[in-house]
Amino acid sequence: MTAFVQLLLSGMATGGIYALAALGFTLLWQAGGTINFAQGEFVMLPAFGMLAGLQLGLPLPLAFVATSLVAIVVLGWGFKRGIADPLLRYGMMPIVVATLGLSIALKNGVRAGYSAEAQPFPSLFGDGLFHFGGVTVSAADVGTLVAAFLLVFGIQAFLARTVTGRAMQAVAQNTESATVLGIDVPRMVFYTFALNAVLACAAALLVAPAYLVKFDMGEGLSMKAFFAAIIGGFNNSRGALLGGVIVGVSENLAAAYVSPTYKDAVALLIFMIVILFKPQGLLGKKVERKV
Repeated sequence: MTAFVQLLLSGMATGGIYALAALGFTLLWQAGGTINFAQGEFVMLPAFGMLAGLQLGLPLPLAFVATSLVAIVVLGWGFKRGIADPLLRYGMMPIVVATLGLSIALKNGVRAGYSAEAQPFPSLFGDGLFHFGGVTVSAADVGTLVAAFLLVFGIQAFLARTVTGRAMQAVAQNTESATVLGIDVPRMVFYTFALNAVLACAAALLVAPAYLVKFDMGEGLSMKAFFAAIIGGFNNSRGALLGGVIVGVSENLAAAYVSPTYKDAVALLIFMIVILFKPQGLLGKKVERKV
């Protein structure tokens, strides 16, 4: 039982990281009608950015803030203006192809321009351990889980309780009606892209200590985050958290009680089951979308 609880908590921490990336998928789809299959690389780049800041002597919090500002410009505004805006008018398929190509280009660019070697990264929460009831949990797992929950629910509160957040939701539901109501639609869409960039930086800060900083660190993350977004519900921010936790916990349990060989197949299996029986996701709702 003790081992099961440890696996459960560790899986929830991993799922929290998946949830942050999944929330990026959800936000971009809701407000911008965009699916970004380079989301994993959007986590990888800030990890290298923060690592560069640390090598320049910046403390970790300041390196995170500096990287987030750069990410808002490059991964937020740059991605929106350079890829999403020009291609979205031609439908979803060009966006899918372009972001898949962007993913490959970013991975190979970092490998050629920086290094193919995995780089260590300091943990924001230290290397401490917590002991309770015979269960030993790392401070990193606890901190990651708490941080992910706070970010997801904080963003949900922002969307539901602030004027800007409600405007972003209005744009996600119907851009024409939002325009009639006087909402600056392009600005709200940009805020969504910027928020996705900051979430990617937060996910990088949490995932890099455990998985190291390397050019291909976003490959599995992007796929599992996409599955998590679908499982939880693509039009529900809380669904991203639920889907991420389900995937993370299921992976841990499958690796421990079945075989590590099947660990990466668990997300796909759950994804297929949910799609068959509830295509809108566990917390998603059937909606008519007009853009």
